Amino acid sequence: MAVSNEFVFRLPDLAEGLEDAELVEWRVSEGQRVELNQLLGEMQTSKALVEMPSPRSGIVRRLHAQPGDLVRVGDPLVTFEVDENNEPGVVGRVPREEAPPRRVRLRPPSQTQ
Repeated sequence: MAVSNEFVFRLPDLAEGLEDAELVEWRVSEGQRVELNQLLGEMQTSKALVEMPSPRSGIVRRLHAQPGDLVRVGDPLVTFEVDENNEPGVVGRVPREEAPPRRVRLRPPSQTQ
């Protein structure tokens, strides 16, 4: 008998360094069973419209945002009820909070003649 667990899918970094994205639309609803990589919805970043696949198969228990909401990277997006041995997929990445921010120092090209 499989034991079910709750899994909270947090908004991953959809593009290098973006801090948030706007939820455009859900393609699933609460109570619906979804499969790994099934389309959950669409997010609009400042650069592109991104389709969000499901990182797990299971039952959608809660949608944490409504269309038009701005969701920050790392904030809860969907809560799933998943089986204990449910293997995760790969959808973006959520940066670890303890990681220092990356800084890039730009320098003009050297002027050699």
